[in-house]
Amino acid sequence: MRFIEEVVVEEFLPTFRSLLAEALRERGLTQSEVADLLGISQSAVSKYAHGEVERNERLLEDDRLAELVEQLADGLAAGEMTSVQALVEAEVFVRRLERGGLLAKLHEESFPPLADYEDEFDIHDPDSQLRQTERVRSSLRRGLRVLENTSGFAGLIPAVGSNLVECLPDAEGIDDVAAVPGRILDLKGRAHVPGEPEFGVSEHVAGVLLAARTAGNDARAALNVRYDPETIEQLQAQGLTTAQFDIEGEIGPAIGDALAETPDADVLYQTGGFGVEPVVYVLGPDAPTVAGVVRDLV
Repeated sequence: MRFIEEVVVEEFLPTFRSLLAEALRERGLTQSEVADLLGISQSAVSKYAHGEVERNERLLEDDRLAELVEQLADGLAAGEMTSVQALVEAEVFVRRLERGGLLAKLHEESFPPLADYEDEFDIHDPDSQLRQTERVRSSLRRGLRVLENTSGFAGLIPAVGSNLVECLPDAEGIDDVAAVPGRILDLKGRAHVPGEPEFGVSEHVAGVLLAARTAGNDARAALNVRYDPETIEQLQAQGLTTAQFDIEGEIGPAIGDALAETPDADVLYQTGGFGVEPVVYVLGPDAPTVAGVVRDLV
């Protein structure tokens, strides 16, 4: 694990300080004056000014950094800018480079797992898509552990397989829903989870969850299990509200109709049809909660 702050300290600061020290010396400031402005020692200024510090070539080629250095050097040398203002301007610049800029790229290169995320993101943003997707994946892993450790869960898996899904807070489509790639299968009496949670790999259970949310349900997770009248009774005994939907039509409108009649439903189910296996869908706020409901059925 490598923090972006390490990239800033090891790559950006030596390059930035050496450029600024050079620019200030070129404007006639002494080593002592430069040291006071930058808050570093005179020996450090000497090393920076004489190229004795390793600099990042890609940062040296960044025109925006060059412009910033010239702006700060002009302001500091002329006394029109305080060291505090220069620090603030530099900090703002660093934050920009961390949000999809060169520092973000250097961070990604030094920590390859970040390359899995194609969209631009701010590593410090508490509401970033990156943080939200990782939280959903983590929640799914916790839910899957509950299922894997539940003796007898395999007996609840329908012939088509089960899947545990959880969506992002503002999910709009399948790509915003994380699930098990493939399906959770009954493998010789044990639940088999074939891979790590991914986004966009479930159509059916994710589609049910999205249809429920479109109809006004605020659930963010769902799990499908084998249908049995006794299962419905057990879920009702847990205090959950159940609603049946018609499998003959399109699933979205069918779920919408069911939730229009029973808006507070926690469980949706269909009793099957020609070539369609009957299935129960448990809804909930997150994957561990849904998994816990199913665990109590065993």
